[in-house]
Amino acid sequence: MMRILVIAEHAHGKLNISTHKTVQCAAQIAGAEIDVAVLSDDASAVASQAAQLAHVKRVFKVEHPHFAHAVASTHAVAIVELAANYSHVFAPSSTFGKDLLPRVAALLGVGQISDVMAVEDSHRFVRPIYAGNALVTIDAAKDQKLVATIRVASFQPVATTGDATIESVTISATLPGYTRFSGHSAEHNERPDLQSAARVVAGGRALGSAENFNLIYQFADQLGAAVGASRAAVDAGYAANDLQVGQTGKIIAPDLYIAVGISGAIQHLTGIKDARTIVAINKDPEAPIFDVADIGLVGDLFTVLPELAKHL
Repeated sequence: MMRILVIAEHAHGKLNISTHKTVQCAAQIAGAEIDVAVLSDDASAVASQAAQLAHVKRVFKVEHPHFAHAVASTHAVAIVELAANYSHVFAPSSTFGKDLLPRVAALLGVGQISDVMAVEDSHRFVRPIYAGNALVTIDAAKDQKLVATIRVASFQPVATTGDATIESVTISATLPGYTRFSGHSAEHNERPDLQSAARVVAGGRALGSAENFNLIYQFADQLGAAVGASRAAVDAGYAANDLQVGQTGKIIAPDLYIAVGISGAIQHLTGIKDARTIVAINKDPEAPIFDVADIGLVGDLFTVLPELAKHL
């Protein structure tokens, strides 16, 4: 039997939706037994949420003062111990998972599969390469532990209909102290989170200035949407770096993505390819964004957005 250990991503006592999607990926491996590990200084609240995930059999509360923050060097040592009897170790392909699982793989002496976007069987997976221009099918060795990050934009979250058992686990390994948590800062606003929002409105270089980019904020607020930006808009200083969508930004999969004044460079399209419905507004009828858009509107955004806002 395949046994899969999913490492929970969480913050401020809340389980991240990325964990729901990682469990969904694990559940596509036929006959797999899925457990979730929650590492924290106080894991009770998050463990209770994880226990509600469908397909999960057990949730491990791994509590230690060193786990108050997601410091990869410390977490990795604990995960290696936890993973002793598992065939697979999964984590989201987020900043959390990308920081953590390479260390886990190195300590286990195995390679890592990154950005799994489809499951073909227990050791065969599909992942994107060349900025998403091509897909590669990978056959992993069956005689060693499989460590993989999961591209959460490619999976829907599991239902919260589960009733897994919760167990407390103590780590016997000596936790390293050569890395320590220094601080954390984040933008705080009342808009939905870009990576988990059902609706996203993103602006590009065509906005022309940071002042004009306020049109995107206003339009997004009317829709109850998150705000995104192309790399060109971020590089020009129109929007903050954490709003960047694309290969070098955030990979998202909203139900609705509205691209305003974004031409559609391949690096940007990589970040939105899993969106359910893509709407493009651009005055250039030859813009590449129209090749992937479900709905396209050719027009000047400074005319189109105020008109749409009136109707909304």
